[in-house]
Amino acid sequence: MAQTLQPTSSSSSVPQNLLLPESESETDPAYSISAFDEPQNPNQNLISTPTQTPTLLHLSFNQDYGCFAVGTDMGFRIYNCDPFREIFRRDFGMRGGIGLVQMLFRCNILALVGGGACPQYPINKVMIWDDHQSRCIGELSFRSEVKGVRLRRDRIVVVLVQKIFVYNFADLKLLHQIETIANPKGLCEVSHVSSPVVLVCPGLQKGQVRVEHYGSKRTKFIMAHDSRIACFSLTQDGRLLATASSKGTLVRIYNTLDGSLLQEVRRGADRAEIYSLAFSSTAQWLAVSSDKGTVHVFSLKVDSGLLANDLSRTTPDSSLSNPSAIPSLSFMKGVLPKYFSSEWSVAQFHLQEGLQHIVAFGHQKNVVVILGMDGSFYRCEFNPANGGEMNQLEYYNFLKPEQTF
Repeated sequence: MAQTLQPTSSSSSVPQNLLLPESESETDPAYSISAFDEPQNPNQNLISTPTQTPTLLHLSFNQDYGCFAVGTDMGFRIYNCDPFREIFRRDFGMRGGIGLVQMLFRCNILALVGGGACPQYPINKVMIWDDHQSRCIGELSFRSEVKGVRLRRDRIVVVLVQKIFVYNFADLKLLHQIETIANPKGLCEVSHVSSPVVLVCPGLQKGQVRVEHYGSKRTKFIMAHDSRIACFSLTQDGRLLATASSKGTLVRIYNTLDGSLLQEVRRGADRAEIYSLAFSSTAQWLAVSSDKGTVHVFSLKVDSGLLANDLSRTTPDSSLSNPSAIPSLSFMKGVLPKYFSSEWSVAQFHLQEGLQHIVAFGHQKNVVVILGMDGSFYRCEFNPANGGEMNQLEYYNFLKPEQTF
């Protein structure tokens, strides 16, 4: 029989309750997992709402960048990236705000957190949604607002403002708790391949990143920046980490195995708020979006597949022994300011300045997918040989479907 622990009045941030539906037998689980293949019947058994443009509250890609999830003030939607199409939507009515949506690849299980002026669920709860049943099948409750959620096939990670909880997905057993510096953005990333779990989160100091290697039971602290951490991203296997600070001028790439700095690239000279960082599947490219309205693509000179076996890359001075990791003007570092010896992007795409966009790499070669908080969807192609402005392949506004070209 499922049990519910009643919330307490304590202000601490430990989980308050865990609720799972009762299953009829051990061979009849409370939920099943399968992939979304075709567009689903929208809003089956849910509230019918008047046709109007919703307000966007959240955007996130799934783990392989093949889909993205949208949280609005009336529910949530799931879209396919290539070809672009809506897979399904769930509308909860005028008081159905969803502030966070996290997919688990393409399966029917999602994590939802209420948000907006009229949240569908409390902002201190993570709801486990089974879209086959069009209902929540479980919840994780806390004594403070949930700032972020990350999913793996075997883990659920919940981010609070100063604490992170790691759960086993199969039985929702709490495995680990991590204290962090104030983390209002809910920064946290996990690896997604089947190898041992790698988790990255802010440390306890400004500019510090904490790397948890659960396979080897090792913790690595990296002083990545002098300023506070604004954004970071992991490769699928968790071996490479890209970080940006609140200054937003430089992006640094680290080896998570030993914390060594492998490469540094420059977005620009002016301060900027970095909205997202994304590695390509081969870790050949890194994409960056910011409030300056430009998406940059950088060429990376590290092969993440060789990191585990190449111990020469694990020393702090590895970049000095690796000629390919040294900028072309590095011989003039003692003469020119660091700005002139920086590595710059090989391609750019210009968007509306000040509007939040997130970026990922498409499944086709040299293709970037960009999502905007105004409902914009861009698919762009870059030519690393020629550099310069990317070629726009597609544009859609998924909040206003008639606006496509």
